[in-house]
Parts: sequence; C-alpha cells; structure tokens
Amino acid sequence: MRKYYLPVAIGTLLFAFWFSPDVQEIAAGVAIFLFGMLMLEDGFKLFGGGRLERLLTAATRSTGRALSFGIVSTTLLQSSSLVSVITISFLSAGLISLVGGVGIIFGANIGTTTGAWLVAGLGLKVDIASYAMPMIAVGIVMVFQKQKLWRGAGYALGGLGFLFLGIHHMKEGFEAFRDQIDLTRFALPGLVGLLVYSAFGMVATVIMQSSHATMVLVITALAAGQLTYDNALALAIGANIGTTVTAIIGSLGANFQGKRLALAHLIFNLTTAAVALALIVPLREAVDWISALVGIAASDYALKLAVFHTIFNVLGVLLMLPVLGRLVVFLERRIGEPVPDVSQPRYLNEAIDQFPETLESALRKEVLHLYDNATELIFHGLNLHRSEVFEADNIAQAVRQSRAIIELDIDERYERKIKTLHAAIVDFTTRVGGKRLAPEIADRIYALRDVATGIVTAVKSVKHLRKNVLRYTTHPQGKVTDLYDGLRTEIARVIVEIRKFDLATEEERSVLWLDQERAQLEDDSRSSARRVEDLIRKGHISPAAATSFLNDSGYAYGAMRGLVAAARAYYVERDRAVAEVEQLIGFDEEDLQDAARDSAAGQHAGGTPDRNRTVM
Repeated sequence: MRKYYLPVAIGTLLFAFWFSPDVQEIAAGVAIFLFGMLMLEDGFKLFGGGRLERLLTAATRSTGRALSFGIVSTTLLQSSSLVSVITISFLSAGLISLVGGVGIIFGANIGTTTGAWLVAGLGLKVDIASYAMPMIAVGIVMVFQKQKLWRGAGYALGGLGFLFLGIHHMKEGFEAFRDQIDLTRFALPGLVGLLVYSAFGMVATVIMQSSHATMVLVITALAAGQLTYDNALALAIGANIGTTVTAIIGSLGANFQGKRLALAHLIFNLTTAAVALALIVPLREAVDWISALVGIAASDYALKLAVFHTIFNVLGVLLMLPVLGRLVVFLERRIGEPVPDVSQPRYLNEAIDQFPETLESALRKEVLHLYDNATELIFHGLNLHRSEVFEADNIAQAVRQSRAIIELDIDERYERKIKTLHAAIVDFTTRVGGKRLAPEIADRIYALRDVATGIVTAVKSVKHLRKNVLRYTTHPQGKVTDLYDGLRTEIARVIVEIRKFDLATEEERSVLWLDQERAQLEDDSRSSARRVEDLIRKGHISPAAATSFLNDSGYAYGAMRGLVAAARAYYVERDRAVAEVEQLIGFDEEDLQDAARDSAAGQHAGGTPDRNRTVM
C-alpha cells in the first residue's frame, strides 16, 4: 500500500486543482501551515538547547507536575506530536517513569486545545498575513547566522510566520471556494453525521500527522460557512483520535515502555472521543452556557468550537486521572516487560535517536550493561563467582577457596554476551556521529564508545588467562598456584573497588583515587616480576611455569589498567567541569612513575601500602 500512497495523493491533489483553482489555495495553506510546524519544531530543538528535555526529567516527579508540563509545553510548541515523541524517547531511555509519561500525554491533550483558540480568536479576526511576512523575513535572516541560538530563534520565528500565513491562505481559499460550491450540501445530521464526520476528522489527521492542522482546516471552513457546526464538532472529535497515530508510529522503534505509552495515548483519546460522542447534547448545552457567560456571540461558531474542544479534552483528563494507577497496571500487564536477553542491547533503539540527552543517557546505560556482562564473564573466566567475591570480607581468602571448576565455553560466551553488545554500541555511535550534535555531547558519546572498547579488551585478556588459571588453581601446586591466585585476587579487587566507586555519590568520587590505583598497578606489576625472578633462583617454580606466568601477568595487568581507565572515563569525565578541575591536581604520566618508585622504595624499606592489597 505504501508504494501507491504518494502517487494516489499527488493524483488526487492535481485532480482537485483542475476541478477548482481555489482548492490550490486551501491545499497551499495546509502545506504552509505544516511546513511552519516543522520549522517551529526544528527551531525549538536548536534554540532550546536541551532545556525542554531537562525540564521533562524534573517535571515527572509527580502527576500534577507531569500534567502541567504537558499543558505548558504543548501550548508553547503548538505540537502535541512533538511532545509525545519526546516523551516516548525519554521513557524508552529510562529517564522518566511510565506514570510521569502518561501524565504528560494527558496534559498535552489539554495543551493542544490552545491551537483552536489561537486560530478562532486571532487568526480569523486579525489580518495575520501582515504579521506573517515580517516574521518570515526576519526569521530567515536569523537562520543564516552561525550562532546556534540565533539560528534556532530564526527557525522558530519563521515557523510561527508560516503558521500564520498558512491560516491566512486556508481562510482565503474557503471564502473563495464558497462562491463556487457550497459544501454544506454534504452535511449529515444526527448520529450518522457524528460518526461519518468523526471518521473524516480521524483520517485527515492521520494523513497530515497533525491534529492542529486538522483543527485549523475545520475552523476556517466553519468560519467560511462550508461546514455545519454539528459536523465541525464531530471532526474535532475525530481529530483527537487521529492524533494518536503519531505516537503509535513513534513507538514502533521504541522498547516496551514506549509501546505502553502509545497504548495509553490511544486508550485516553478513544475514551475521550467516546464520552464526547455519547454526551454530545449535554456538551453542546455546556458550550452554549459557557459562551454566553464569557461573552461569545451565539453565531460565533469558530470560538464555540474552541470551547467544545477544550471542554471534552478537560473532561477526558478528569475522568482518567482517578483511574491512572489502574491504567498503568493494565498497561504493564498488557505489554509485559520481555525476559531480559543480556546478549541484546536494552537501551539503544530508534525512539531515542532524536534528542541528545536521550542519546547519551541510553548509551551510558548500555555501556553499563556491557560492563555487567563483562565482569560476570571475567569472574567466571578466573574460576570465581561474582556474588561470592562481592559479599566476601576477605577477597584473597575467597579466591583461595575457589577451586571448583566453573564449566564455561568462554569463546561462545564472549561472542554472545560481549561482542554482540559491543558491535551494537559501535554501530550506534557511528550512526549518531552523523547527527548535528553539540561538540561536547559528541565527545562524550565517542568517549563512551572508547570505554566499551576498553571493557572488551579486558575480557579478551582474561580469555588468554583462562587456560592456565584452570591448570594451576583448581588444586594447590605450591608457589605457582599462589602466583595465579594473586593475579585472580588483584583483578577481583579492582572490580570490587570499581563497584564501590559506582555506588558512591558523585561528590565522593575523585580522579585522584583512580590515578593512585593506576600508580599502584604499575608498582605491583614490577613487584610481581621481581618475585618471579626470586622464585626461579630458589627453585620454587620451573622456568616454563615462570614464563607462562609472566605472559599471563601481562594480560592480567593489561586488563586491570583497561578497567581502571574505563572507570575514569565513565564516571569522572561525565562532568567535564569537575573533571578539568580535578585533572589540574591529578597525576600525569611523570607523576605516576614517581608515585610508583616512591611506593616501591617504601615497601623495600619495610613500609606497608596505604590500602589492603595482595602483593605478589
């Protein structure tokens, strides 16, 4: 069907243009209006600089805040579709809760009614075309500026100008069209009219992907006398149903949370539409009463339509808020969380691709997912159980007690749990690297890719260790077993310390600890080599075993260096300002060598390390 959609649409438009030249102006008005919405959205993304996304994260701490955010953001952006897509993106990235996301969608449905007020109250009563031209002209000049702030403001201003211009052309087109054809001849009264025109409104919104555009079209046609008031009410109801399609399309590339939100949007709008259709007579009476109360003329059907649009959306929210908890439970049962497949990406999906904040956050969580898989494989590769090591008071003792063989096809596990995820991360960073991202965000995304690569390198190093770990540690064989137990202990201890770093608050984390850890690793590496030389001279281990150990020691310390470097990049470099300050007082490479020499000198003099370590 998709391959026929475009030619059919173009053919229908050309036939309509031939049938009546005035249709061209109406169609051009719709096109200009939609183009203005696209410009407004693009302008916001540039001008906002992530402010809406940051506000969104804070706004979901309570249902009231989420509802208010949905109302205000949709009022400002004049696009409930954009707010829905942003919300699905943030929900898919795990930045907001499902309850908060549903609250935003409820608020967005109220916020979208302000578009009807703008058109009915201003667009039909003021020559907005005279304002549109200067706004477009000034906006385009600003678009060509280098500064992102000016370009964003230019897109937003130009977009608003095109919105006004589109409204003007739709209004003019319907007024000219009225002189040739009276569309009210196709009016349908009663229940049939409600159902048929509701369907028309839904289809129009699905085609234009904008309930705002549908409402503008309906209001201008109503003001030009081309629609009856009753049929216009039905079209407004249908437009509310049709707008859910954008959220459904946006959820196709999302995870289960995004799909839950799209279903909530559909349930809310269908319920609201059903209530509006069932209570159409009482709602009309309420509109008449409110209109008379605020001074709207009985014949001003455009403004009365705006009142109706607001009433039934507010009514829908009032009906759904008391059952919000039950709705969330239903969504969670209807679209269950899939059984986690640790070999597949959890957070990298198409729904997060549009916004820098979700790109970085989702990638950060996916790298942590990779690290979790990696540490499990590293522990098993060393013949250790992760849970036992994490719970142990004495890591060295826990390692010495771990002699039973853990059955493991390390190559298969690496391919399935590590390589697949790493490939997904590399593919993701390559794809988003082509987007127009701020340099600092792009740098952090590439840094996270490097963190993932460092983690994978550490796993590869442990793969090399696996054979001799099984050979020398499954049963005691004297000093060579002690040497390999020492390597296992050191790797386990580094992972435990990184876990503590992860559990600490940002204020408690310091690059100084990581630099000291790097210095100590260099010292331990040299101490290990000297100890092996001493054991060979004393005849405690064979030269063949010593050679194997020295090779394995290189792999082990390479893995530990990689893990510490990954922790530094992941935890410390996230806050560039803090990282830069701490780097001023952190160690450089020369400092590391000095610290290692001082530490070694202290141990030879009979001193003890600052922290509890297993020295080989």
